[in-house]
Amino acid sequence: MKYLIACLGNIGAEYAHTRHNIGFDVAEAFVQKHGGQFRSDRLASVAEIRWKGRIFIVICPTTFMNLSGKAVKYWMDKEKIALENLLVIFDDLAIPLNKLRLRPGGSDGGHNGLKSIQESLGTTNYPKLRFGIGNEFAKGRQVDFVLGKWTAEEQPLVKLKIGKAVETIESLATVGLPATMNRINNVEFAV
Repeated sequence: MKYLIACLGNIGAEYAHTRHNIGFDVAEAFVQKHGGQFRSDRLASVAEIRWKGRIFIVICPTTFMNLSGKAVKYWMDKEKIALENLLVIFDDLAIPLNKLRLRPGGSDGGHNGLKSIQESLGTTNYPKLRFGIGNEFAKGRQVDFVLGKWTAEEQPLVKLKIGKAVETIESLATVGLPATMNRINNVEFAV
C-alpha cells in the first residue's frame, strides 16, 4: 500500500510556520516521528516513510501554493499512487482553530492550492484533511491573517493539532477513511 501525503504551503523563510504553511508543519512532524528525512526533488521536498507495511511519499510542493497541482500530479504519476490513496493537508479559514476535518472529497472553498490540484487531477474526489485556522481577522485583513504567524495563545493548541493530524495520516492508512473520519471530525481539541 502506497500513499501520497501532499502537504500544502509556500517555500521561503518568510512563510515558515505561518497559518498558510500548516501543511508543511504537519509533514515535518510526520516525517520526524518516523525517522525520515526530506530531500529536494522535482517540484517538491520529498520524504519516503515506511511504516506498518505501508509506504508514504510525503511531499511539500516547492511550486508555491497556486501551482500545488503540478507537484501532486507529478508525484502521483511517478509513484503510481491511486487517487483514493492521496491525502492533501492544508489550512482552512472556514473551520475553527479547535477542529480538524477529514473528507473524501469536496470543493476547493476558495483555497488556491486546492484549485490547482483540482485543475491538475480533473476531480475534487480525493481525501482532504482541513486544518482549521479560524477566521479571527478584521475586514480586509484576511491575507495578513493567513500569512501571519500563530499567536502565543494559539501555539499550544496548534502543536496538539499537528500531533492529531499526524495520527490521522497513520489512522487513514491502517483503519481507512470512514473510521478515521468518525474518530476526528466531531472532536473539539483543547489544551
